[in-house]
Amino acid sequence: MNTIKIKFDRLRRDIEELAKIGADKKGGISRPALSLPDLEARKWLKSRIEEAGLIYRQDGAGNIFGRLLGKSSQVVMAGSHLDTVINGGRYDGSIGVLAALECLRKIKEEKLSLNKTIEVASFTDEEGNLVGDFLGSRAFTGKLQKENLKNALTQFGYPLEEVLSRAGLSIESLWRASEERPEVVAFLELHIEQGPVLEEEGVPIGLVSSIAGKRYYQATFVGKAGQAGSTPLELRQDAFIGLSDFALRATQLVAKKYYGNTLTIGRVLLKPGSFSTIPGEADFSLDLRSQESAQLKEMEEEILILAKEVASTRGLSFYSRLADSTEPVIIPQSMLERLRILCQNLGYDYHLLPSGAGHDAQILSSICPIGMIFIPSIDGLSHTPEEEINLEDLEKAANLLLQALISLASD
Repeated sequence: MNTIKIKFDRLRRDIEELAKIGADKKGGISRPALSLPDLEARKWLKSRIEEAGLIYRQDGAGNIFGRLLGKSSQVVMAGSHLDTVINGGRYDGSIGVLAALECLRKIKEEKLSLNKTIEVASFTDEEGNLVGDFLGSRAFTGKLQKENLKNALTQFGYPLEEVLSRAGLSIESLWRASEERPEVVAFLELHIEQGPVLEEEGVPIGLVSSIAGKRYYQATFVGKAGQAGSTPLELRQDAFIGLSDFALRATQLVAKKYYGNTLTIGRVLLKPGSFSTIPGEADFSLDLRSQESAQLKEMEEEILILAKEVASTRGLSFYSRLADSTEPVIIPQSMLERLRILCQNLGYDYHLLPSGAGHDAQILSSICPIGMIFIPSIDGLSHTPEEEINLEDLEKAANLLLQALISLASD
């Protein structure tokens, strides 16, 4: 095994500099995709790629790449994303891009001659602030659904076409991303765990064994609005009470029958929204996740049947629309074995674990073998200003990523 290691001080400086871009008044980072802070971060990343002597390119989806040529045109790729949720943390996504960049810099500085080309990648809108998760990686892999894009509005209410245009992109350019894609033979992603397992185990490295699939619905219970003081409880068609009943029963169902899977209602909007008016409409998000395709399908069907039953019992109507969908992914055993051996050679403790969160690697799995390296999130926190890591863990993970890239590009 090659014994070279990254320059961690350089990686740490990159993290600190990037964290200044989009820093908000609440102590977090707000860099939603194609916003002004995100565009500034993209410009910053381009300068870092070019300063490293790598070949910079951007595709039709705004995905950014830095290339280090090998003996063949086949590409081993590593990266993640720079965009954030509103008032998010400084490590989610960004460390995957910056660690990969540092690995390529080090390989170039060492003048290693590798059989395959290596690229660092930063994918557009992993967080789904525009029109569903993974816009960039879906475009890259040819998995976008065109009917979901025309006349689409972003999460902030702006027309997607307008937001793309301000960034020099278009709906048509999104389709070119897959046509511009090189022959990618492997993809690696370094990421924070976004959960408590690794910290509780006291292990610095997580090797992801599978990634959960997801069904994301936008749903509504519709009842009848009425005056709060003059409508008896037994005569009400209260949409919020219907949602509350459903939320409790659905959670109990998943906990008992589908243990290990998850159901989350993360957003609720009551209408008309007056303190003195019975809610006639309850709009909400419904997020279902599972590591197994069959269980995900069965759970999805049963939850939707339950929602209709609740609505019928309470004199309500129920409507739902599937807004986003991903399938569970199993990490190839060959990739896991390669990463396990490298951990052992480096003397790093590791733990195999599934990922409940989705990642760009999940989308890339449709075109090539993937691997994911997790590091602990302190207190399991993510998507919050309190998101934190131990830098020693990141240094180990980045060195593992370096050795994995060298190994894969040497085949």
